[in-house]
Amino acid sequence: MRRRVIFGCSGPVLEAAERDFFREVQPWGFILFGRNVKNREQVRALTDSLRSAVDDAKAPVLIDQEGGRVVRLKAPEWHPRPPQGVFGVLHRDHPETACEAAYLNARLIAGDLAEIGINVDCLPVLDVPVPGAHDVIGDRAFSTDPSVVIDLGRAVIDGLMDGGVLPVMKHMPGHGRAGCDTHLGLPHVTVPVEQLSAADFVTFRSLAHCPMAMTAHVVYDAIDPNRPATLSPRAIREVIRGEIGYQGLLMTDDLSMSALSGPLSARAKAALFAGCDVVLHCNGGMDEMRDVAREAKPLEGVWLKRAETALSHLAGPAEFDHIAAEERLKELLVA
Repeated sequence: MRRRVIFGCSGPVLEAAERDFFREVQPWGFILFGRNVKNREQVRALTDSLRSAVDDAKAPVLIDQEGGRVVRLKAPEWHPRPPQGVFGVLHRDHPETACEAAYLNARLIAGDLAEIGINVDCLPVLDVPVPGAHDVIGDRAFSTDPSVVIDLGRAVIDGLMDGGVLPVMKHMPGHGRAGCDTHLGLPHVTVPVEQLSAADFVTFRSLAHCPMAMTAHVVYDAIDPNRPATLSPRAIREVIRGEIGYQGLLMTDDLSMSALSGPLSARAKAALFAGCDVVLHCNGGMDEMRDVAREAKPLEGVWLKRAETALSHLAGPAEFDHIAAEERLKELLVA
């Protein structure tokens, strides 16, 4: 039986020990990073190897291919893509143009991913930055205006799904006010819940049809002052599943980030208890993966249903002229 976890791997080729571990543990999916990427042929062989290890040709293989500073598939092998903030700037004077550009950009990213066996992209970023927040989000976000984030986020979701790739909206219920980088520390957000509801939550609430979503390692003092959302039953039950109304597959951000503390097994146990469907561990370290695997429960019941529903949205891409789309995107971005 598959388990409620997504794992990374150590390099560009699946090692024998990793293959045996994945075969034994049966993670639900995998995630790739720059260390796993050299060229198209190599990545395709790696995604095939990962799926072979769990004997599932449709197993989710994820990547963070946002554009700008967060890309794993890099030039010159792959076409560079702009950060999301570029589309937000364009939206100020040309909203329809911006939405078309965001759609085409996402559709082209999906083409790059599908070609090499990647079927899930951790995009769009639906966070709404505020003045004074840490720039870990910055131009990864579309805009400081929630309505613009919603318009462009919808275009990206549609573009990825039309290209046969599942989107993951992040970071729920909102990372835009974080005062530090969650890779390095644990931020506390202190504004009242009414303010969060009106600005931070609304983007996720409006796009709650997205099949997958990622949590934020952020403490919201007005909701649960003791635990970040990833580990908070109250934040997940009352806000993410409640007020936001999200019923899709909810995965954690990376458990190995420094915003979280304690043994990796304890982090995994707390996240699953809080209400996350699947936990994510990214760095490919075997000792850490074994620790996480101890608490990666079987994927069954409501968690299995959400996973199956998410994957049911995967469909072969419709006919699409990539060359014409690249030219059209260039035209739109200089509008």
